[in-house]
Amino acid sequence: MILGFNLLHCIFKIARGALIPALAMLAVTAPQARAQATGDLGLVVERATGSLLVVDQSERAALGRIEGLGDLSHASLVYSPDERFAYVFGRDGGLTKVDILAREIVGRVMQAGNSIGGAISDDGRYVAVSNYEPGGVRVFDADTLDMVADIPTGSKTIGLVDIPGTRFVFSLWDTGETWIADLSGQTPEITRIPGIGTNPYDALVTADGRTYIAGLFGDDHLTALDLWQDTPTPRAILPGYAAGREGLPVYKMPHLEGWALAGQEFVLPAVGQHEVLWVDARSLDETGRTPTHGQPVFAMARPDGRHVWVNFAHPLNDTIQVIDTLTKQVIRQFSPGPGVLHMEFTPRGHEVWVSVRDAGKVIIYDTETFEPLAEIAADSPSGIFFTARAHRMGL
Repeated sequence: MILGFNLLHCIFKIARGALIPALAMLAVTAPQARAQATGDLGLVVERATGSLLVVDQSERAALGRIEGLGDLSHASLVYSPDERFAYVFGRDGGLTKVDILAREIVGRVMQAGNSIGGAISDDGRYVAVSNYEPGGVRVFDADTLDMVADIPTGSKTIGLVDIPGTRFVFSLWDTGETWIADLSGQTPEITRIPGIGTNPYDALVTADGRTYIAGLFGDDHLTALDLWQDTPTPRAILPGYAAGREGLPVYKMPHLEGWALAGQEFVLPAVGQHEVLWVDARSLDETGRTPTHGQPVFAMARPDGRHVWVNFAHPLNDTIQVIDTLTKQVIRQFSPGPGVLHMEFTPRGHEVWVSVRDAGKVIIYDTETFEPLAEIAADSPSGIFFTARAHRMGL
């Protein structure tokens, strides 16, 4: 009996020894989420259907779709530092958190009646949303989407960007001010800077977080702030850039957040004119102008700064022009199709993805040869956002 018991005990130990590693392997391989790196992924906004298309850069392909995000007619998004979650700012005031690996919504709040973009803090803790209705900025916990701060402004807010120190900068359409909200403490500390100009409509911040430039709809210049100053002072740049010329009807406002820093120069779309403006990034003096096919919407630099790609407002929105930054001359023009809304470069700039809304597709181009490489079907595509944005300021 003792011999039989010992034999059974040994068999059990052997079996258990084989079972435990097997269970451990099952635990490791259990698909809690798709086992896929995020660095190669991106999201394409499908504005007509309130959905996001998950895309893979290397495969030049769509992987799946996330639905139920509401009104995405003027949507933008930012990524968490680990690139897994995207925070989508809908025009209907919805703030939606999506898991791009599981391809599903993990949180959603209707935080306002009409919103116009947002930003995520440098430490990834807070997501801020810029609102038209009721105005102001609301700040949310990035994990839970619980509101942590409500910053009323009495105005529509635009040009919301993140800067170092857990701070956000934004401008007020109605009052011509720029505010800096510091959320590093227990309660937000607000710095108000008047005298920005009439009706700021969009803004950009440089990659080092130092220079904030606001575009103005009601004045014939732009305004810059040096955020490294203890008390930033507004400085008019490009004063009178449209002097002596009739302003054209503005069918679509230019977007400064698609700003181009090409070498040591900014390339900025002019409001109501068929040209882009070149500005020295250090002195902020004008360095040149390039006539363009139409009213530019986005002027975006390839990551190395060698070329600038420009798209245009209706009714000339079927065309892209490529500008050489050394000569400031247009070197290529082509028509991807009706309704070219957005462009996004791969992180090192070897390709550019172009959304062609009215043709229902995204076209991928080689940025050296300008040849099309692939097409991806999409439902009224607009914004294209690769996860590399998670590591860049002001996007």
